[in-house]
Order: sequence, then structure tokens, then C-alpha cells
Amino acid sequence: MSPATNTFGVLVGNRSFFPDQLVLAGRKQMIDLLETQGFKTVCLGEQDTKCGAVETHADAKKCAELFRKNADSIDGIIVTLPNFGDEQGVADTIRLAGLDVPVLVHAFPDETAKMGWGHRRDGFCGKMSACNNLYQYGIPFSLTSLHTVSPDTDSFRKNLETFAATCRVARGLTNLRFGAVGARPAAFKTVRYSEKLLERNGISVETLDLSDVLGRIGKLKDDDTVVKQKMDMISRYVPTTNVPNIALMKMGKLGVVLDAWVESSSLKGIAVQCWTSLEENFGVVPCTVMSMMTDTLCPAACEVDINGLLAMYVLQLAATKPPAIVDWNNNYGGDPEKAVVFHCSNLPKSMFHEIRIDTHDIFAASVGRENTYGTINGNLLAGPLTYLRLTTDEFQGKLRGYIGEGEFTSDPLKTFGGAGVVQVPGLQKVLHHACKNGFEHHVAVSNSSVSTAIQEALTTYMNWDIARPAEA
Repeated sequence: MSPATNTFGVLVGNRSFFPDQLVLAGRKQMIDLLETQGFKTVCLGEQDTKCGAVETHADAKKCAELFRKNADSIDGIIVTLPNFGDEQGVADTIRLAGLDVPVLVHAFPDETAKMGWGHRRDGFCGKMSACNNLYQYGIPFSLTSLHTVSPDTDSFRKNLETFAATCRVARGLTNLRFGAVGARPAAFKTVRYSEKLLERNGISVETLDLSDVLGRIGKLKDDDTVVKQKMDMISRYVPTTNVPNIALMKMGKLGVVLDAWVESSSLKGIAVQCWTSLEENFGVVPCTVMSMMTDTLCPAACEVDINGLLAMYVLQLAATKPPAIVDWNNNYGGDPEKAVVFHCSNLPKSMFHEIRIDTHDIFAASVGRENTYGTINGNLLAGPLTYLRLTTDEFQGKLRGYIGEGEFTSDPLKTFGGAGVVQVPGLQKVLHHACKNGFEHHVAVSNSSVSTAIQEALTTYMNWDIARPAEA
């Protein structure tokens, strides 16, 4: 899932009484820049229409047909205006194509020393007209951070990177399937969710009862090849010298069953009941197996937190790296902008300095330490932080969330489980917002800076309510 997988439909706008050379040069500059950055393009050729641009309704029909032919590969549309452009041609093309993908509207800047008719662009004004028509047509769109900007600038390259992430999120949320393993733990009413609201947003939830999981495990033999292979994978993932073979075998069998179900059901992630049925009835925690799944980009959330899983998956789409789900868990001394994030833990290996497999300190007293092998312990790597929480709000009939950025710090922390210290400007506003608006204690996190792209995808293209409380 690298940015190179993005393919953009490029729509070059034109207005006949502006110089053709500006359109030809602008079209080439934009396509060259996109391809240099590793993106693929679908665009009218110079032989298809005048300058390979869209001006008339006939041009719009040609461009729309080209986009439709490549609908399976186009992740987003970039409208570029080397001059004023024809606003109706832009809107007609996108309507006729019917791709339902994100749209970025870009306009070239004029040079103050070249404002005569042979060099004048007027893209500054034309962009406003194009956006006005898109608004009238009911077509959602995104904007560059500067109203006009040359493609060969750092500003535009950053906008392009953000738009690519926005496209990955929007496309990735189409016909999405998650798995819920087991029932919600009785003590966790916080993780209730609405399957119907998710379904209305194109997200299906398939269920698998824990009795089915244990039944399928019971049919596996200790010497089955798939079980031995999974045990070897676990041992390569994390040192297991201190883990009894019986516990390692249980983890292997659990992993085999979950992997098979994910594959057969075409799932993009799962949320698992852990607390405390698996420990009491099977004698192992699922954390290591879940950590391995998340680290290979099939995110796994705790406590059947499907909304938390959704936030993890959105972060993964945007950042193209494994996410994690944690608790907003502790204050860090008296610093109001720092907190300890923690889980007990199934966090992915790639987010840690180093990891060790251990027993579960919280469960040990109640179910026996020998039944709690499999937790992943370690401290989180320092670096950028994007946090995201999503929830299905049945009372308002919509999906809501909050998002923001900060950093994982290198502050010392001695505890069990997977934990780290985060610093978030405006953290107290974030915590107040979460409490006042009924958000869960879980939050999805990523070692990345992708909040702008995610907020644009979820608000502009999914029509979800996403707040940035730290900046309120």
C-alpha cells in the first residue's frame, strides 16, 4: 500500500481565448510531476481534444468516457487549470464519469511580470468558478493549501501527498468487511456499536462465536503442518524461549483458525473478545496472534471494539503502516500535555523499541498465570503521532469522531504491557471533548502525521462528523 499505487484521472481545463501554449505546458508539467512522484495518470491525449484539455461539452464526454474505462484503477481526480478553464466542462466531466472518488482542484499562478494577454492565466479567478459549479452539481472536492500554486513547489508536493492519502482512505472504506470474534465483554458497554449505521456507510461486520473458534481449534492436531508453521512464525516474530510449548501450541492453533476465517470471509480486520473468556476457557491470551495480524496490515482490536478497529484501519490506509489501539490510560506526572497510552498488549511489533512475550499481569491472579501467556510487552518508539477515535452515534444517526496530532516521546516509563508517553498540544481539550461527547476510552494511534488527509476524507467524502478538539 505505497503511494505509488495511486492512479489519478487528470482533467486539464481550458478556455479558448487564452494562449494554447499555457495549456500545453501546464498539462505536461502536471503529468511529469505526478509521474516523477510515483503516481500513475489517466488523461486525454493532445490528439483527443484541443491541447488534451476539456473545454466543450463534447470534450467533457470524451474525458468522462476515458475515466469510466479506467474506473477500477482511478483513485482520485485532479482538476488542473493552466488558465481560467471552462467551469461547466470541469463539472460535466466529473458528473458524466460518475466515479465517486475524491477531486482535487488546482490552479496555476500568474507571474506578476507577465500579465499581458500572451502570458496571462487568470486561474486565480477560474478556480473559484470551477468550485462554484462543482458545489452546484453536488460534487465534493478538495483544495490545495494555496489558492494558486505551481506543481513544482514543495507546497504542492505536500498537497499531493495528502490528497493521495485522502484517496486511499476514501477508496479503502468502500465495501469494507470486518470480523467480530465473540461477544462484547459484559463489563465493556463502552464498546457497543451499531452494525446498521456501519452498514449504511458501506461497512459490513461478520461474526464468529467463540464456541466456533474453540470448536475449530479442537479439530486441529498438535502435529498438523499448519500448526507447526504458525508456531514457527510466532517464534520468529518474538522470542519464545520462556513460553511453555503447550501455550505456544495454543497460540499457533488460534492463529491458524483466525487466519483461515479472515481469508475465507474476505475480512480487512478483526475485533476479538479477550476479557476474560479465552484465558478461562482456552488458557492463553490472543495478544501475540493479534499483534502479528496488525503488523501485517490486518488490524486486530481488543474487546470487540469494532469502532476502534475502524479507526485503526483508517489510520492504516492513510499512513500505509501498522496502527495500534490503546487506552488513554494515565497522566504523566503533572504535565497537562502528556499522557501514558497503554494496552496489555497486542500492539504491533513495528511500533516498539523491542518486545518480549510474557504473561498477563492483570489476569494472572484471577485465572492463573499459566493461562495468560501471550502478551506483548515493551515501550513504544518515539516519533510523530496521529490519534483517531470513531464511534457510531445511534442517537444522532451518524458516525462521529475526533482526530489530532502530537508525538510519542522518549520519556522514561517503567510498566508492564505495551506503553508509551505521548505529548499532545491541547490534550486537556481533547480529553474534555471525549468525555463530554461520550467517546470511548480506546483510541487508535499511528506513528505518522496524517490527520489532515484523514479529516478531509471522512468529512468531505464520507460525510462523517470529525472534530479537532485540540485546536478548538
